[in-house]
Amino acid sequence: MEREDADGALDSWAQFCTLSNELLAGDGDLAVGPRLAPVVGDLCTRGLATLVRDYFLHSLEETFRNHAVKKFWQHFHPYCSASTVDRIKFCVKEHWPEEILSKALEDICLERGYQEKCVLVLVQVLQSYEDRMPRKKIKEVVCSSSLMPRYQLMVSSVLLTTLPLSFPDILNIYFKKKLEELNSIMAGSYESDQLVDHEPFQRSNTSDWHSGMDIDGSEVSENSSLVKNIGKVVRDLRCIGFTSMTEDAYSSAIIWLLKSKVYELAGDDYRVSVLWCVKKWIQAVPLQFLHALLTYLGDSVDHGSGSSGLKSPLASRPSSFPGIGVPSEALVRWHMRLEYFAYETLQDLRIGKLFEIIVDYPESSPAIEDLKLCLEYTGQHSKLVDSFISSLRYRLLTAGASTNDILHQYVSTIKALRTIDPTGVFLEAVGEPIRDYLRGRKDTIKCIVTMLTDGSGGSGSGTGNAGDNLLEELNRDAENQENADYDDHANIDEKQAWLNSESWEPDPVEADPLKGNRNRRKVDILGLMVSIIGSKDQLVNEYRVMLAEKLLNKSDFEIDSDIRTLELLKIHFGESSMQKCEIMLNDLIDSKRTNSNIKTSLLKSSQTVPGQEEAEVSHDVLDATIISSNFWPPIQTEMTFGPRVA
Repeated sequence: MEREDADGALDSWAQFCTLSNELLAGDGDLAVGPRLAPVVGDLCTRGLATLVRDYFLHSLEETFRNHAVKKFWQHFHPYCSASTVDRIKFCVKEHWPEEILSKALEDICLERGYQEKCVLVLVQVLQSYEDRMPRKKIKEVVCSSSLMPRYQLMVSSVLLTTLPLSFPDILNIYFKKKLEELNSIMAGSYESDQLVDHEPFQRSNTSDWHSGMDIDGSEVSENSSLVKNIGKVVRDLRCIGFTSMTEDAYSSAIIWLLKSKVYELAGDDYRVSVLWCVKKWIQAVPLQFLHALLTYLGDSVDHGSGSSGLKSPLASRPSSFPGIGVPSEALVRWHMRLEYFAYETLQDLRIGKLFEIIVDYPESSPAIEDLKLCLEYTGQHSKLVDSFISSLRYRLLTAGASTNDILHQYVSTIKALRTIDPTGVFLEAVGEPIRDYLRGRKDTIKCIVTMLTDGSGGSGSGTGNAGDNLLEELNRDAENQENADYDDHANIDEKQAWLNSESWEPDPVEADPLKGNRNRRKVDILGLMVSIIGSKDQLVNEYRVMLAEKLLNKSDFEIDSDIRTLELLKIHFGESSMQKCEIMLNDLIDSKRTNSNIKTSLLKSSQTVPGQEEAEVSHDVLDATIISSNFWPPIQTEMTFGPRVA
């Protein structure tokens, strides 16, 4: 009896192998299903269900590997085996790799589709057998529902284990070319016109942008031929188990296109803000493409539907995009991802050119504003500090740079970083190397005083930046002094103090803990200049020496600008510190009055006494300056002051 059972099992197994090979022959004949049912049922009754499934899957794998997989990779063999130079030639071909990729995916998907039908034949046979079995015995055999997932896993495993190293590059090239084509369709003519006059940066032109880009869905939708072609490739790649690789490929292509767009719009022109334009482009091109692609693939789920399961808290209240309406959660996540990358890319670009941007400040204020917004979004302030300090040490803090140039750059740096961070936290870190270097220069004090008193910004030729001289800072301090009483009253306001405590935030990690809380920190340019010198007394003494030289060389006694400067310095440094300078100016005022009185008296006497015409010639050249020597700095004896008598 046992021998007969063994012979029967062998006969059934031989029939099963024959029918399986006939089914997998690939001629499209699925009629063997009815003949396969009793054979499989007999083998399962004998406890050979697991062997049946394993053999069938193994046969499928061998057939798939030897025919479909080998043929699939042969399409890409010319590129994979080519040298680097020859691969570039492939990339410049007009329809490469679109044609071979579409053809290869079509062939392998047809083969996979037929094999799935074969798997379904066996699944149906096993299910019919399981339906006839008692429920208690079903657990003893492997469930038929696991057969299809095992086959799908086998397909992706075989393809991934035989994957050429260059295939991901082929996918990247394909998606880059397609996205470039999409971008040229949607944005080509519009951007070339608008970049000339910078109109896209004005919010008043939003309607023009929409009409020019046509982002209402008429050009890019799930029904457009371009999206259909891309969507079919993505769907076929997903079908063979390349879901993750495909998403990485078109994600990299989108990021690459976005990075190229940021570099194109930003460039080396720092006088125009580009951040808003980049954000509008994201909505106009990548998001429109992703919305159409996800809709074509059936991955777009509205927020109003309940089929999306758990929702991301970041996507709970999505904004409405032009031409899209309320986006899906996947699109919201894409939008946040693309915007962050745009902020980070523009931030890195501006940080890399921050030295040039500050040289052009304040004309480059739009670039500074963009950088401020980017840093607020990314929080990567430490990258700015490290990069800019490195640029300063390499390009500015060198023996070849004049002290005037270093001071001009320092003042511009203070003003620019004050825009980015009004609290001055990052200015402390950036400015310390500059201050340390300037302390080693012998002419630093003289140059600072010149910037305080000379409208040319400390440049002897008078060509310095108007924004670099410190007189405007003195004026600003004077205005702040007028509001001091109001500020003191506000500081003791209990309600305001409570509001300030509620909005308190800790200092960034870059902040110096010895400098106090950032809410009390104030970016004071004059104070920073004084910190370079060491004390205000040194600055006042140098100013007194330069003022004396300037006053003694005046021939017209016009000192109105000097009086104004002195009054501003008194506000900042105190009246007692500037007392000697005030006496020096009073000496000039008294000298002017004395000279005027003497000349008037001599003129009257010459008119009343005859024969004094020759003396009149000497009246105009008579000039005297009377000084209070105890309050003036020592005057060098070799100095001459024209016809004047001191």
